[in-house]
Amino acid sequence: MKFEERLVLEMNGTEKADIFLKKLKEDSTKYCELETTGYSLEEKKNTIRSLMNIRMPGGLPDELLNLQDEYLQEELNSKGVVSLSDIPTIKEQYNSKSSYAEKISLWQGDITRLKTGAIVNAANSQMLGCFFPCHRCIDNAIHSAAGMQLREECNQIMKHRRLKYGRNYEEPTGTATLTLSYNLPCDYVIHTVGPIVYNGLNNMLCQDLRNCYENVLKCCLEHNIKSVAFCCISTGEFHFPNEKAAEIAWKTVTSFLEQYGDCMERIIFNVFKDNDRNIYEKKLYNS
Repeated sequence: MKFEERLVLEMNGTEKADIFLKKLKEDSTKYCELETTGYSLEEKKNTIRSLMNIRMPGGLPDELLNLQDEYLQEELNSKGVVSLSDIPTIKEQYNSKSSYAEKISLWQGDITRLKTGAIVNAANSQMLGCFFPCHRCIDNAIHSAAGMQLREECNQIMKHRRLKYGRNYEEPTGTATLTLSYNLPCDYVIHTVGPIVYNGLNNMLCQDLRNCYENVLKCCLEHNIKSVAFCCISTGEFHFPNEKAAEIAWKTVTSFLEQYGDCMERIIFNVFKDNDRNIYEKKLYNS
């Protein structure tokens, strides 16, 4: 191990944030002179996330990545990793009588803490993550916690698809794309573009959302992924009605388990808001 790398390992969280922020500013043409003296630790962390969010793909120096990975692993340790054994099934938690109660969980919290086979990212059609600094969408949260390598991998995938399908290619709604997870505790991230509701719900939008869940689950089968955590696809920035989205998610997952239940250990409905938890709980009690 190099002397510089050993020094980074021995630093505390504040020191790692300071040195990573300094390197991020040096990496940025536009923000290299950004004055952050006197910032609180929270302000430094928000600035770090913002600079990561707006950084275009390409040209990731090893030193920058090493500092980033040390910083993000420190952040993950402070949040805490949640394993499958920490999450009760709906049979254990709700005494659900569903045929698949031992394979389904409802868990409220930060999806980037989950140590599962895969977590699901509700991506946009550009597939590069969210460029709005510190935006509260799931796409931003996952890319921020995974690190800048995730945007780079997504960019390489999209470059390949544009060579194949044309320069104006955008990822269609309902597909599923597998990537590595980098600094996340899960093994993989599966990206799916959910439907956007502009002027009310219709059958096509509902089918698009079913396709998201079905194709993610097919992706799990193809790659021997035994556990997956679904976010509430399309219910945030894409304005899909929460109750209808939960109904589609539940029906699609249980239909999948009817056919392929032996291939999965756990499917987690991950919710962040109390409203979504309440909707799923009603679904569980009525199933």
